[in-house]
Amino acid sequence: MLFVIGIAGLIYSAVLFVNGSLSSNTIKLLITYGVLSLLFFISGISQVLTTKDEA
Repeated sequence: MLFVIGIAGLIYSAVLFVNGSLSSNTIKLLITYGVLSLLFFISGISQVLTTKDEA
C-alpha cells in the first residue's frame, strides 16, 4: 500500500511540475509532495523486500 501511495504522489508531483507556474506556493507544494511520496515509495519497496513468504 505504501508503494501505491508513493507512486501516486510522485505522479501528482510530476503533474504539478509540468502544469504549475513557478510561484512560491507551487514550489512549496512540489517539494512537500515530492519528499513525502518519495519517503512512502522507499518505505514500500523496503517493506516488499524484507517480507518473507514462509508458506
